[in-house]
Amino acid sequence: MRDVLNQLSDRFARAETTALATVVATFKSAPRQAGAAMLVGSDDTVVGSVSGGCVEGAVYELGQQVIASGRPVLQRYGISDDDAFTVGLTCGGILDVFVESVSPASFPELPEIVRLVEAEQPVAVATIVAHPDPALVGRRLVIEPSEPHEAGQTVHTASTLGSARADAAVREDALGLLASGRSDTLEYGPDGERRGEGMRVFVNSFAPKPRMFVFGAIDFAAAVARIGSFLGYRVTVCDARPVFATTTRFPDADEVVVDWPHRYLAAQVETGAVGPRSVICVLTHDPKFDVPVLEIALRLDVAYVGAMGSRRTHDDRLARLREVGLGDAELARLSSPIGLDLGARTPEETAVSIAAEIIALQWGGAGERLRATGGPIHHTTP
Repeated sequence: MRDVLNQLSDRFARAETTALATVVATFKSAPRQAGAAMLVGSDDTVVGSVSGGCVEGAVYELGQQVIASGRPVLQRYGISDDDAFTVGLTCGGILDVFVESVSPASFPELPEIVRLVEAEQPVAVATIVAHPDPALVGRRLVIEPSEPHEAGQTVHTASTLGSARADAAVREDALGLLASGRSDTLEYGPDGERRGEGMRVFVNSFAPKPRMFVFGAIDFAAAVARIGSFLGYRVTVCDARPVFATTTRFPDADEVVVDWPHRYLAAQVETGAVGPRSVICVLTHDPKFDVPVLEIALRLDVAYVGAMGSRRTHDDRLARLREVGLGDAELARLSSPIGLDLGARTPEETAVSIAAEIIALQWGGAGERLRATGGPIHHTTP
C-alpha cells in the first residue's frame, strides 16, 4: 500500500486524476487482505494489486471508467459458472473492491495522510463505500489517536461522513481498529446508528510497523532480524555486551541497543512502545539475561514471546520463572523451545521456523503441510 501511496502523492502533486482501487472486504479463500490497493493512472499505468492477478484486468477497466465519470463504485468479484476464468477468482474467494477517483479536488486530505504515514504516525481513513444516498458514497473521515495529554481525539474538521452522529460512531470504532493495526468494513444505519444497516464504511488503518524485540546478539539474532525486517517489523536487537551488539553485525536491524535486556524492555514499556502487535524473541539462552526479561515479557499484552534453548534449558528456565512468581497461565504463553518443528539447523533456517511460528499464531494456522489439510487456505484472525 505504501508504494501506491507514494505514486498517488506524486501524481496528486502534478494535479493528475487517478483511480484508487481498494479491497474493502474478503470472503472465503480470498487472495488478498482488506486494504490491498491498486492505482490506475490516466496514462494507462498500474501500480499495486488487489488479487494477485485474478481480477486486475477488470479492475483496471473499472478504474478507467471511474476516472472518466468521477463517480466511485463498489464492485464484488467472485467465482461463478459464467465468469470464473474471465473476471472471477479461480481460488473460490470473493472480494469487494471500492474504486474512487483521486485528485486535489476529490481527495484534499491525501497530503496530510501521506505525511503521517511517512512519519510513522498512526492514522485511519474511514470511507463510505455504500449508502442509501449515493451522494454520500466516497465521503471520508481522517482519524488520528489522541495525544496522551488530551481527552478525545484529533478531529480533522475538513473531513466528515456527513453528520456528527456518524462521525462520532465511526471514529470510536476506527480507533479500536487502528490500535490493533486492522482494516475492516463496518456497517451502520444511514446516520451512523450502531444497530442499523445500509451504510458501509471501510476503515483503512495505517499503523506504524509492529515492533520485534530480539534479545541476544548472537548469529541467530542476525538471521531473525533479517527475516523480521522482511516481514515488516521494526526490529531492535538488544544485548548488554557492547562488543557483540554492533550495527556492523546486525545491518538489517532498525536499532541495535547496548543495555540489559530486562532494563531496556521495561523502559520501552514505560514509553508505550510495546503493544499487542509486538513480538519478543529471547535468544540469549543464559539465565542471567533471559529470566529477568521473560519475567517482564510474559506479563505483557504482546503477540508473541519465544525463547531459544534446548529442552533441558527450557525445563530449567521454567523452574527459574516459577521461582520469581510466574504462574501457569503466564508460562503457557511462552513459545519454548522457540519456533516450529521444521528440522532447522542453520541460523537462517531457524529464523524461518521462528517466523513461521509467529505467522501461525497471528492467523491461527497449525503449521501443517497444506496438502495434508482441508478447508480454507487463508485463515482469519483467531
